[in-house]
Amino acid sequence: MGSRLPSSDRGPAGARGFTYVGLLLTVAIMAAGLAAIGEVASTAAKRDREAELLFVGNQFAQAIAQYAAASPGAQQYPPTLEDLLADKRYPNVRRHLRRIYPDPLTGRADWVLVRVPGGGIVGLHSQSLARPLKTANFPPGYESFNGATTYSAWQFVPPATGAPAAKSAAPAALGPGQPAPAAPPRPGATMPR
Repeated sequence: MGSRLPSSDRGPAGARGFTYVGLLLTVAIMAAGLAAIGEVASTAAKRDREAELLFVGNQFAQAIAQYAAASPGAQQYPPTLEDLLADKRYPNVRRHLRRIYPDPLTGRADWVLVRVPGGGIVGLHSQSLARPLKTANFPPGYESFNGATTYSAWQFVPPATGAPAAKSAAPAALGPGQPAPAAPPRPGATMPR
């Protein structure tokens, strides 16, 4: 007959339990480490989207400023964003913007337009109500963004438009694929990418 080892030779039951607890602790530590890595990656991605929003908003701002400065006679603002792509007020079409950029925070061209009482677009902002990571040290011309609690408070509107801005247009007022423009920065201001 086969001999069985005495129960004392099989190893204590506590040793098997210790191995199991050790394995559980290892899994828990690995999960916590992966969560921390995910949080760091998420924060880095959000910072990139913020920087892209500042860049894109500045592109719209410069285009609106160029459009207004190029107005024949009295200063005019573009009635649509497409007018920044092809300004047909002259015999030769002028281009103030390369393309209608999507909002980096929403991924869509669903900007909220800021208009002057006459209807022209003087600026834009994001629809996002998320809390920004960046709350201070903005470039010249964008000091009003300091302390903002939502991205929608980052309104890209020129500092001196010559006319009071009307209330922001509702995003639904925009056509499909039609993003809103950004406000022009002060002369000589550049936005880092």
